[in-house]
Amino acid sequence: MSEAATHSTATSPAPPPAMEPTPGLLHSLEPLLREWLPRQRWFAGKGRPVTGFSLVAGTELLPMGSGAKAGLLHLLVRAHQPLLPSQGAAAHPGPGDCYQLLLGVRAALPPRLAPALIGHVAEGPLAGRTVYEALHDPRLADVLLEALRSQTRIGDLRFSRDMRHDIQEGLVPRLVTSEQSNSSIVYGDTFILKLFRRVVSGANPDLELPLMLSREGCPRVPAPAAWMVADLGSDANPGTHVLGVLQPFLQGAADGWELALSMLAKGEDFAAEARALGRATAEVHTALTRALPTATLGRPQLELLVEGMTERLEAATQAVPALRPYAPGLRSAFEALSDLAAEGRTWSAQRIHGDLHLGQCLRSPSGEWSLIDFEGEPSKPLAERRMPQPVVRDIAGMLRSFDYAAHSLQPPATDWASTCRAAYCSGYADVAGTDPRTDPVLLRAYETDKAVYEVVYEARHRPDWLPVPLAAVHRLATDPCTDIP
Repeated sequence: MSEAATHSTATSPAPPPAMEPTPGLLHSLEPLLREWLPRQRWFAGKGRPVTGFSLVAGTELLPMGSGAKAGLLHLLVRAHQPLLPSQGAAAHPGPGDCYQLLLGVRAALPPRLAPALIGHVAEGPLAGRTVYEALHDPRLADVLLEALRSQTRIGDLRFSRDMRHDIQEGLVPRLVTSEQSNSSIVYGDTFILKLFRRVVSGANPDLELPLMLSREGCPRVPAPAAWMVADLGSDANPGTHVLGVLQPFLQGAADGWELALSMLAKGEDFAAEARALGRATAEVHTALTRALPTATLGRPQLELLVEGMTERLEAATQAVPALRPYAPGLRSAFEALSDLAAEGRTWSAQRIHGDLHLGQCLRSPSGEWSLIDFEGEPSKPLAERRMPQPVVRDIAGMLRSFDYAAHSLQPPATDWASTCRAAYCSGYADVAGTDPRTDPVLLRAYETDKAVYEVVYEARHRPDWLPVPLAAVHRLATDPCTDIP
């Protein structure tokens, strides 16, 4: 019987009392981390060398001395890197990004865990031991679930839960292996634990907003069942860092992106799904206005918003020469918004999803849509991600996602995208009472800003995809009215 099968019936042991990692531990791990960390999908500093590490916090969740075959180290490690040349020599390099690492420690790694290998420690307190990615190991994944279930406090780590959720013992863990900007473990097809890799101090929207929506009774967002935080009190690393959120696993749910691609490839209409997704988005936005304060954006706020969009466009044209011929037309999208603000036009702002696209949506077997992953764009500062913004920003992200799906076919299914965009806006209007298309200047500005971001991203990471946002840029810059469904 496999180890995972054994754990499906056995009771997971309670985590032992916390132990601080032995002095010198990080120094001994540094050669391994320099090689392993930059290769991870969730590492944000790709393209820049790591010059050093510093330990923010560390806890032995499962010490090797406890009689276990494997130990479990929880580390918050800051990776120090030089700035990119484009960031300017005068800029301060900053403290570096902080990453959450869960490291397994064994005398020898069994073959089934070979893909999780980080390396063999040559010196220090773990000399002669093998270190590996702990989330691949069911024994160690069990420790996290039991800590959440029992609301344990271990050193700087605090595990909390909502007692309305029944978290059973012995749920079989499996690591989600698809590429993500974080890491996820599914427990028994009942819960999914999302562990944030790049962490910052403050209220993470991926816990904050689903908790708020749960209290509002919004069914479109899975309610957090438990969460994991680090309470740090030092001057260098103050405050609470949200480390992970446990939510119900929507068994049998279809990823919105994969579903759209599948239906498109088979020539099936996606308009009904797009309309239902528009209604779900509006339900979430409406619930957020009940749960949290809203704001009014007047001329001063709009001028700052337009200034930011314009600066991003200027930086993008420097980074991607193919964008330069379209710059005047794209700039006009932002100028039109500035002109309306100068005339006294105002807009409402509220908390939103912040990074909405088809891949952030799940459709249940019953046909209901849910929105997930409220973290926002991890590359942006937390304070910016938590600022009230026009709902059109979320809508523009989804409209761009339909366009991306349409380009999975050659030639692109532009009529399919237009139909989906129109259906999504109509569905949104069914619930919100206001159709996003009735504010074309604001919608065009946000779509333009999103397309410019996509051009830079694709040029850096996926050059083969660059024609997708460039096609949108061409439409938005030359005949903007045709890009509004």
